Amino acid sequence: MLDTREIHSLTDFLRNHKKHVARLKKTQAPEVLTVNGKAEVVVQDAASYQLMQDRLHHMETLAAIQEGMASAGRGELKPAAQVLNEMRIKYGLSR
Repeated sequence: MLDTREIHSLTDFLRNHKKHVARLKKTQAPEVLTVNGKAEVVVQDAASYQLMQDRLHHMETLAAIQEGMASAGRGELKPAAQVLNEMRIKYGLSR
């Protein structure tokens, strides 16, 4: 969640980047940067960004597994041999 108290102009960020980077690392919370009073960019420290990416990947994996399980529950599965044969045909592979 973005903290509306951490909205700064891009100009302020450029002038005081050391202070901003130190705060980003300490709090691990993103900052919104504005240009001409409009939100334009969100910045955050690299470790927090990587953690967010890892969590997103985890959630996408769980969603794909849940969809696969739901598909199986609806009886929408194919035998593995059929799928492999279809892939061989599609990609021109021999056995």
